[in-house]
Amino acid sequence: MKTIKVKNSSEEIQIGKVVCVGRNYADHAKELGNEIPDKFPIVFMKTATSMINSGENVVHPDYSENLHHEVELVLLIGSTIKNATDEDAENAIVGYAVGLDMTLRDLQFKSKEKGEPWTFAKIFDTSGVLSPFVFKKDYILTGSERIHLSVNGEIKQDATVGLMLFNTVEIIKNISSRMTLEPGDLIFTGTPAGVSRVVKGDKLSGGIENIGNIQTTIA
Repeated sequence: MKTIKVKNSSEEIQIGKVVCVGRNYADHAKELGNEIPDKFPIVFMKTATSMINSGENVVHPDYSENLHHEVELVLLIGSTIKNATDEDAENAIVGYAVGLDMTLRDLQFKSKEKGEPWTFAKIFDTSGVLSPFVFKKDYILTGSERIHLSVNGEIKQDATVGLMLFNTVEIIKNISSRMTLEPGDLIFTGTPAGVSRVVKGDKLSGGIENIGNIQTTIA
């Protein structure tokens, strides 16, 4: 089973579900020509088996020619919740990390054109990269934190997490109204504008202020 690491701790936590939010930054939705959600975020899933740790390589599948990077704030859920209130949602968050949601954009576009799920664009092995988590008891998110990603030293994504259309509490409330969330579940909260194609040999590095840093190489 896959586990996550915690900063300044020997503790490792088993990963449960990996729930992801799409189009949660307006500029990113616009750059891909998508509508901006207004009442409920776009939600899709990744698998625990697709997760790797920062420093490990992302393996570029040979059946895709357009792999994109998406840097995100990731939430760690610490309690079982269903139909969460604001207080329930806030209390359910026990940690934060930096994540990369690697996406096979060509497969995603083809699936969208056919009205089919994006599944195989999102869950290939090594498609999710995670930094060590920071427990919320050690750092409280303010929304002003810078989120950024560079490819071969060139900045591609640069924003603040406060630009999310749905904040962390709203995300958890919305998701928990449709499915039960449990300890060890992860939530990828969406990516800002600036996503771009990467190829084998590219080196990616990024981070979220006061949360952590992340790096990987495309292999």
